[in-house]
Amino acid sequence: MKKEFPIIETERLILREVTTEDANDMFNYLSDKEVVKHMGLEPFQTVKDVWDEINWYNSIFKEGTGIRWGVTLKDYGNMIGSCGFLNMVTKHHRAEVGFELSKDYWGKGIASEALESVVKCGFSHYQLERIEALIEPANLPSQKLVEKQRFTREGLLRHYEYSCSKFDDLYMYSILKGDLNLS
Repeated sequence: MKKEFPIIETERLILREVTTEDANDMFNYLSDKEVVKHMGLEPFQTVKDVWDEINWYNSIFKEGTGIRWGVTLKDYGNMIGSCGFLNMVTKHHRAEVGFELSKDYWGKGIASEALESVVKCGFSHYQLERIEALIEPANLPSQKLVEKQRFTREGLLRHYEYSCSKFDDLYMYSILKGDLNLS
């Protein structure tokens, strides 16, 4: 039996399951070097690259190790980004959050609105106690975004990931359920 994919609705957004019909929308932003610059990815070259990404979204949901929502505006059904959990460890009630947004929508509070709703869903629906965000030191907009959502910077993980032919340092941020008084 297939698990039901939860839909999240905010003031301006609908966060929903990503389907292959979203591939062209996703290609538009995942092929943009500015969007993927801090994601440990090279810009996508083909729509097939996007299908692999969609298959990964489906596999982490099916395996219970994560969930990735497609971000859409209520009055515009096209996908403009994604946000969700990966590396979910139910035994320890923790997950890592990730997000990206089409450059056309930067600076409009959309990423903040999506992240806030995903974090709340993680604490209420998935019974998480801790949500982590791993962010490159040069990615100041994402650091400001998570800090606005009350994440705390815990430290620097040196050479934590190897991507795009280099080792990356990452800041570890976290937020605990009690930080939001949702207990």
